[in-house]
Amino acid sequence: MKIGVFCPIGNNGWLLSENAPQYMPTFELNKTIVQRAEHYGFDFALTMIKLRGFGGKTEFWDHNLETFTLMAGLAAVTSKIQIYATAATLVMPPAIVARMASTIDSISNGRFGLNVVTGWQAPEYSQMGMWPGDEYFGKRYEYLSEYVQILRELWATGKSDFKGEHFTMEDCRVSPRPQADMKIICAGQSDAGLEFSAQYADYNFVFGKGLNTPTAYAEINDRLKAQTDKTGREVQTYVLFMVIMGESEEEAFAKWQSYNDGADQEAINWLLNQGGKDTKSGADTNIRQMASSVSPVNINMGTLVGSYENVAKMLDEIDAIEGTGGILLTFDDFVQGVEDFGTRVQPLMKSRANVVIDAEDPSLSVLEKSA
Repeated sequence: MKIGVFCPIGNNGWLLSENAPQYMPTFELNKTIVQRAEHYGFDFALTMIKLRGFGGKTEFWDHNLETFTLMAGLAAVTSKIQIYATAATLVMPPAIVARMASTIDSISNGRFGLNVVTGWQAPEYSQMGMWPGDEYFGKRYEYLSEYVQILRELWATGKSDFKGEHFTMEDCRVSPRPQADMKIICAGQSDAGLEFSAQYADYNFVFGKGLNTPTAYAEINDRLKAQTDKTGREVQTYVLFMVIMGESEEEAFAKWQSYNDGADQEAINWLLNQGGKDTKSGADTNIRQMASSVSPVNINMGTLVGSYENVAKMLDEIDAIEGTGGILLTFDDFVQGVEDFGTRVQPLMKSRANVVIDAEDPSLSVLEKSA
């Protein structure tokens, strides 16, 4: 089973809490995280795109790096780990994204892939005068389908004359083309999203569900399988979980309780308000889960809290779910979290028994290596 890290491109990671670690996103922070992840045999690193935050006392996600330029930099300082950036498709023309992707493919020697998102938080786009109106919620996957068809054409042939409802290409060219097959991820949990992923994506990104219920998302895999049976394509799931670890169950749960006690209610209210503006999508969309009032302190992602041993056990349970290709991890403290996963959790996982850890530490500087 593949393991990835969901890089903290925004301030404070994924915890809307005054009691959680408070930090700004920097290239150096993300370089340390991804290089250490590569050292411990992580398979991929992914960054989101966020153009406006939630505010509150913690200024949650008010401070964000840009995904393509960050991942280009990380591609240049890594050698094996797969690198994914995220395209905000409403504000980034597909031909430009195709060319940027081809460039990072060159930097990474074929290790680059793309996550595509339709956009769900209107203020991210209305602040630039680029929100198409709330009717977009009902047709966003039609828009995305055209977008990805253009990407595939340009990467495969270097040319596109695509004509659709949303895009018109006139002898559009991109060269050089990627040296490797460009993998596409889409976050789909609704029927429309799963139908899109079955047709156009290589991996379908979903949120885990609940607290210490690692297999609760399995029904999404079943629904995706029903869609891929129609398309004849193989599309695996990448499932997102937050991991909060400790020497004991008590230590780990004390952290989790502290984060909840310090919840940034103003930022949470912004999240809940924005999530409720989509009246076009069904109840099964991932936006409904993200903006649920059940566990908003970490945006309602599936959460694994416990000792190193218990976390390893729960991660192995995920591996047993048919159709799951990998797990995307977030941590309360990313640098320490990657270290703890690599040294304390991964060695206990049956599903990661064959992972080879680099003998040489890629995060050491040239001077440190030669000392």
